[in-house]
Amino acid sequence: MGSTTLDAATLEKLVSAAVAAPSVHNTQPWRFRLAPDTLTLEIHAAAERGLRHIDPTGRALHVSVGCAVLNLRVAVAHFGWEPVTRLLPRPSTPGLLAAVRFGGSARPGSARLYDALWRRHSSRFPFSERPLPADVRAELSEAALAEGALLTFPPPVESQRLLLLTREGEHRNNTSADRATESRQWVREPDRSGLGMPARTLGPQDFRERMPMRDYGAHLHPGGLPAQAFERHPTIVLLSTAHDRRTDWLRAGQALERVLLVATAHGVRASLLHQALEWPDLREQLGPPSGSRSGHPHMVIRMGYGPTGPSTPRRSARQTMTGGDGSALP
Repeated sequence: MGSTTLDAATLEKLVSAAVAAPSVHNTQPWRFRLAPDTLTLEIHAAAERGLRHIDPTGRALHVSVGCAVLNLRVAVAHFGWEPVTRLLPRPSTPGLLAAVRFGGSARPGSARLYDALWRRHSSRFPFSERPLPADVRAELSEAALAEGALLTFPPPVESQRLLLLTREGEHRNNTSADRATESRQWVREPDRSGLGMPARTLGPQDFRERMPMRDYGAHLHPGGLPAQAFERHPTIVLLSTAHDRRTDWLRAGQALERVLLVATAHGVRASLLHQALEWPDLREQLGPPSGSRSGHPHMVIRMGYGPTGPSTPRRSARQTMTGGDGSALP
């Protein structure tokens, strides 16, 4: 059970759990600061790790931080505290995106989700044609709903439309000099130090050209990445929220991560197809084709059964923690 004190080893474990979350381009755009007097862990935006061209509004940054917040909540509950979460808690400090206070002792949280957060990896490899069972789909939808978001499983025709929009976003990204350059900055050569998307973890492309996988390594592999046959009938999922405010972006991130953890617990793999969301006109078209607005999309997710994706590197807990003056801990 939790106590009124927090030792250094537990704090490091909690922050490590948070940074295990996914983030756009593996930018890890977060900084953590402990307020020991209130036993609160603050999550700040690391503006220098944002994507000026790809994510000019900061929506994807907020979604990424939301994923980290969910992981932190799961870890805090696992250690026996009640995670009391506030989003955008201090309007005078816009870079402070969330704060999680370690409340009174509570029963330990879900061991299944805590175990899953260490095992969750995006998979950019082909999946089998095995469909997701109805009960798994229902649990994934409930996971999103619990965080204030909507998870929908479009029919095949609608899924193909979402993939076409994703392909258009990928094409635009590849032909935009500014965005292509920015993307390359987060892909590193195998023998270089630093964090980002390692070249060795880049997945194959689809030789049928039906699955628009992001080609992070086009500049490293001019001849193209290895081509494989991806599934003919992919399971495509759309995550959305009713509104489109900064708090909704953070809620979307928490919903996304809860969905991914539940999927991991069921042995379901996922890859995130974010390309169309990086263009305002394409993002708008991700809604229903009738033109009615049932929500604001935040992620297109491909799900299925297949190989586990490789883990991408993470900054250490110490690298992401700051002292009271905002400087990185030594």
